[in-house]
Amino acid sequence: MRLTAPRLRAALLAAASLTLVAAVLPAPEPLGIGDPLFPELGNPGYDVLAYDLSLTYKDNRSALDAVTVIDARTSRRLDRINLDFTHGKVASAAVNGLPARFESAGEDLVLTPDRPVPAGVPVRITVRHTSDPRGRGDGGWVPTQDGLAMANQADAAHRVFPCNDHPADKAYFTFRITAPADKTAVANGLTAAAPRTVGTGRAATTTWTYRTLHPMATELAQVSVGDSAVVHRTGPHGLPLRDVVPAADRERLDPWLAKTPGHLAWLEERLGHYPFETYGVLIAHASTGFELETQTLSLFERGLFTAAGYPEWYVEAVMVHELAHQWFGDSVTPRTWSDLWLNEGHATWYEALYADHLGKYPLERRMREAYQRSDQWRAAGGPPAAPRLPEPGRKISLFRPVVYDGSALVLYALRQEVGSAVFDRIQRRWVSRHADGVAGTDDFVRLASAEAGRDLTAFLHPWLYGKTTPPMPGHPEWSGSAARDGGAAADTAGRGKTAPKRV
Repeated sequence: MRLTAPRLRAALLAAASLTLVAAVLPAPEPLGIGDPLFPELGNPGYDVLAYDLSLTYKDNRSALDAVTVIDARTSRRLDRINLDFTHGKVASAAVNGLPARFESAGEDLVLTPDRPVPAGVPVRITVRHTSDPRGRGDGGWVPTQDGLAMANQADAAHRVFPCNDHPADKAYFTFRITAPADKTAVANGLTAAAPRTVGTGRAATTTWTYRTLHPMATELAQVSVGDSAVVHRTGPHGLPLRDVVPAADRERLDPWLAKTPGHLAWLEERLGHYPFETYGVLIAHASTGFELETQTLSLFERGLFTAAGYPEWYVEAVMVHELAHQWFGDSVTPRTWSDLWLNEGHATWYEALYADHLGKYPLERRMREAYQRSDQWRAAGGPPAAPRLPEPGRKISLFRPVVYDGSALVLYALRQEVGSAVFDRIQRRWVSRHADGVAGTDDFVRLASAEAGRDLTAFLHPWLYGKTTPPMPGHPEWSGSAARDGGAAADTAGRGKTAPKRV
């Protein structure tokens, strides 16, 4: 193509502008929003409104071709735009339709647009890249026996796609997944278009499209491709339920899937309506060591339902744990990762309450056992609302016992202090006031105080931040001096074999 004189002049001016920007800007560096546990996670200067992800899957050995489109709004002038992204190769980037220079800095992808983006304006970012499906630990893509699934907690979404990878910046998602026609692709939310197949024979591919109706944190995104059966049923008040399981195991797993409507009804009695457009379980033929509350479609290991040794009541309690996360962690998302106790403590609370409801593991016994170990847990992992940094190279080690039963113990103490009626109001008010939003520990203390009609700061702060566990209201006889080698640990008691993490 030959440029006309006006176009040539414009191209030269644009090139000069980009050269000038590059000349005056310092070298790119990874940025973050200052999270206490992951300081370089997230990026300042903009708020993501929506992601549109296009992924083309071939097999577990080949990189996925991908296009990530981000619609955001700037909160300040941006000479550069930092995105969290690693484990993929970038082919091109554009800001508001114009090519942008791109460089890597740490685990950031740094874009330099042709001119600065003003504060307070919409901005569209388009990145063409690959996404490495080979599992490297610490999350992201999880290879399964028949395809892939996703496990992005705590900060691994950026191992899959460019994003603002911090739970404080929630956004709407659209997924367009192209895979071989003999595979089934699923993602968070509802089907947004009928699957579209092109080609014939082995070359045939199908594109599946899904969209969320509520904002979602990047760590809760889920995409799965595999030899899957999709099972539909209806939950309370007509809620559409969708389960995704290995096709060969559909009949074997159906009795477990059929329990979800009852779990939903039980939780809705305590918390109000389920907060999203759909729910279901994704059972992956993989060994992850954990279950995960990906929004509207919780991820479970196949072995939880098929391996010998897990009592039925325990499996159900774990299912309730991940379902409770849809309220606590998904709809109400933590402001910082130090607020993780608000997710895991509440999910563990309802897991324990459900086991008590089934008559299998009394709540008071579990809380007494947790109290006996609480000081040990705090010494090893920090107090519930100020957890210690994860171990180097093992970010999932953030999920220690203190954020599970150790944090559920805080809720038990609160109920002992204010009474069951006030406690139940706190729980319902928390999930309704902060639905589809973010909230932190200070927000919880304020709300609990308002519902109790008195300032609970002096009561809750030692429970949340103390190095040692305060006395338990109503149980002066409880002691924290459990024998290290005696009894069943509160996070494994009565469960047969070693329990997987309920992340």
